[in-house]
Amino acid sequence: MQSNSFQYRVRQWVVACFPKSAHLDLRERNHRFLEESLELAQANACTKEEAHQLVEYVFGRPPGDIHQEVGGVMVTLAALCNASGVGMDEAGEHELDRNWAHIDRIRAKQAAKAQGSALPQ
Repeated sequence: MQSNSFQYRVRQWVVACFPKSAHLDLRERNHRFLEESLELAQANACTKEEAHQLVEYVFGRPPGDIHQEVGGVMVTLAALCNASGVGMDEAGEHELDRNWAHIDRIRAKQAAKAQGSALPQ
């Protein structure tokens, strides 16, 4: 991973913000990713019913290859940003800057959440 890449800089923020038990917890990272992706779909007018239909569809199939699925997420996110008129790189940089500015609040929220819960608080 290149030291100036967005992924590396996000890693630096995650390591600075969360205890090792949270930033290396694959289950936690999965839940936060799913939460953010659902919020993005909701912001783009996806309904709760459509989301439930897709959950049933996806979990009715065998798990995919993680490398291919990451690529699929990146391609479909870029396509969604294009359709929504959002600059993906600019939005990512803005959110990372915002996260650094709110690190104390994010840490407090993480510390107060129920351990082992999929819900963020």
